[in-house]
Formats: sequence, C-alpha cells, structure tokens
Amino acid sequence: MKDQVQDFLHYLIVERSLSKNTLDAYRRDLAQYLKHLNEYENISSLNDVRRMHIVNYLYALRDNGKASTTIARNIASIRAFHQFLLREKAAEQDPSVHIETPKTERKLPKILSTAEVEQLLEAPDYSTPFGKRDRAMLEVLYATGLRVSELIELKMEDIHLTMGFIRTIGKGNKERIVPLGKMARDALTIYLDEGRGQLMKKNRTDMLFLNHRGESLSRQGFWKILKKLAVKANILKPLTPHTLRHSFATHLLENGADLRAVQELLGHADISTTQIYTHVTKARLKDIYSTYHPRA
Repeated sequence: MKDQVQDFLHYLIVERSLSKNTLDAYRRDLAQYLKHLNEYENISSLNDVRRMHIVNYLYALRDNGKASTTIARNIASIRAFHQFLLREKAAEQDPSVHIETPKTERKLPKILSTAEVEQLLEAPDYSTPFGKRDRAMLEVLYATGLRVSELIELKMEDIHLTMGFIRTIGKGNKERIVPLGKMARDALTIYLDEGRGQLMKKNRTDMLFLNHRGESLSRQGFWKILKKLAVKANILKPLTPHTLRHSFATHLLENGADLRAVQELLGHADISTTQIYTHVTKARLKDIYSTYHPRA
C-alpha cells in the first residue's frame, strides 16, 4: 500500500505540479490513513477498502478532536488517492465516492490596521544587516501580498527594481508578476547595497533573503523573526506569517481596488477565495459605524 501512495505522490509531482507544502500534507494524511487501515481495520490491500472503513477513520479523527477543516482536508486526500487507484486500474472501485465532506465554518482572516502595519515596519533595527533584511522582507510582503513560502524562495533574478516588479512562482507552479511599490523598492535597495553582502559571507548563492549562516531563510526562521518584531512593535493581536498578506488584500479593497485585480495579485485560482476579504471590509465598516454613529 505504501508503494501505491508513492506512485500517487509521484503523479502529483509530475502531472499536477503541486507545491512541496501541499505534497507534504497529502503524504501526512495518507500515512495516517494507511496506519488506521492496517492497525484498526486489518486491511493489507487497498482493493479491500470499503466505505465503512473510511467512515470509521473519519470518526476516529473526530474523536481525537480534529477540526472539521482537518477532516475535510483528509477526505480530499483520501478521495484523490482512491480516484487515482481506480483510474490506474490498481483498484476495482472507489469507496470514497459517497463520503460527504463536513461543512466548515469559514473564519474571517485576522488583519492589521494601517497604523499597526506602520508600527511593524518600523520595528527592525535599521543599523544592522539583519534589520535591513527584516525591513525589506516586511515591506515586500505588505507591498505584494506574497505568501511567505513565495517570499523565502525569491532569487536575485526575480527582483526587477528599475521596472518595479517581482516575479514569483505560486501554487500549482504558476508564475505571476506583482508590482512593487516605492517603499518596498527603497528597502530592498538598502538591503542589497548594505545588508545582503554581509549576511552572505563567503557563500555564493542567488537566494534573496539569507539567514545568519548566509543560507536561504526558512519558513520557521521567518516566523521567529516576525514574532520578535511583533513584540517590539507592541502588537498584541494574534499574528501569523499570513497576516501581512491578509492585510495587503483588505487594505487594497478598502481603498477601492477591483476584486479581480486583487485575485490576480494574490494568485488565487478561484475568485471565491478572494471574496473572503470583502466580508472583512464589511465587518470593519460595521465596527466603524457602531463606534462613531451617534444613533448606532
């Protein structure tokens, strides 16, 4: 069964060009699924899997306190896997075909106000190479709405300061070109002129943002930097690496940007994903009304 999972993952890499993070999620989900089938259902062949076995596994996830979003993702992984087996004639039927996906509550993303963004952008110590790097990273994130994974994978050749844009490869290996504002260009110029060379040391790398060893910065490394800067900026609300991306989209819409344009900038395949930010702006308008209208 493990070999069949490997075949499926190889298919996702070659045919679907999925990102590493998505592949890792499939790998984790299916490893847990196979473990359940083997240990609790006594199944050694995927051809013997029936609908009740999948349902039992989903009940086990729920009993272990897994969120509905996690269960929904597991169903998607299991369904894609069984459809692959059926298509490749490695199985005679698809036991996941009538499994219902649980309804998930769509939470509004947490965002920063423009004042809080300013506080965060001013937090790095500009007198050090690390501060110049951190300021440049934050400016780029807020100016472009890049995912953190896209930010840390930027190479020198992806930055076009004179023309004012960044080239990035997003989900599904799709390229997109994102405009770069003046503040972000200025911060990047200072980092490239006065910070990156000191961080690079004796290494020769084309990665844009580097850690203290002169190597590519990791997601975990960025997350630690962000938490430290949030404390320094006295930002008390929950902050994640995606918060600046959420703030970028919301602030654009609040200032009159077209929803389709924001979709393109964020790299969303489906506009329904982008529409969540319209709910955020409506919620903020309601808060403003309640606070300032004398008859609210």
